[in-house]
Amino acid sequence: MYKRFGKRFFDLLVTLLLAPVVLILLLILYPTVRYRLGTPVFFWQERPGRHGKPFYIVKLRSMTNARDADGELLPDENRLTPFGAFLRKTSLDELPEFWNILKGDMSLVGPRPLRMDYLPLYSGHQSRRHEVRPGLTGWAQIHGRNQTTWPDRLNRDVWYVDHLGFFLDLKILFQTLGQVFRKQGISAAQHSTMPPFRGEQ
Repeated sequence: MYKRFGKRFFDLLVTLLLAPVVLILLLILYPTVRYRLGTPVFFWQERPGRHGKPFYIVKLRSMTNARDADGELLPDENRLTPFGAFLRKTSLDELPEFWNILKGDMSLVGPRPLRMDYLPLYSGHQSRRHEVRPGLTGWAQIHGRNQTTWPDRLNRDVWYVDHLGFFLDLKILFQTLGQVFRKQGISAAQHSTMPPFRGEQ
């Protein structure tokens, strides 16, 4: 019952309750991001949703558009400024994703939406992460976030699909808050976030 109806109701209820706070924060962050990192302020990217259906996730930008002599974007670590790193560490760059939750593209809790080009790389087991809506946070995020391995992260996503429930979602949300305040698991070793997924390992 929760998976079919209650989860969506819970998403809408929490999102609407938090909407005033989220809007105030975005009104403060918008001009700050524009001044420090440039335009566009919002970063849009196509990601796979439930059953792999594409949608556009929206975030606050956290990197500059710095390019090399050939006009190619520099690596992430060269474009991530201290202010951008702060946005990521505090997860403030994720605030616009409440719009995706309101639209029904995402849920508060679920496997994080990854890149479209990862879809053909998943094993049959790993692809089960798309049986539910992707989430703002998830089981893998409270177990290492970007400091875990890809196989472990994807296995935890599938574990969540098999054990989805109201109390598990509450547990994940509360533990996520603690993790954000402690600023844990933001990046993998020697990477600004997490290395690309190369296929089943």
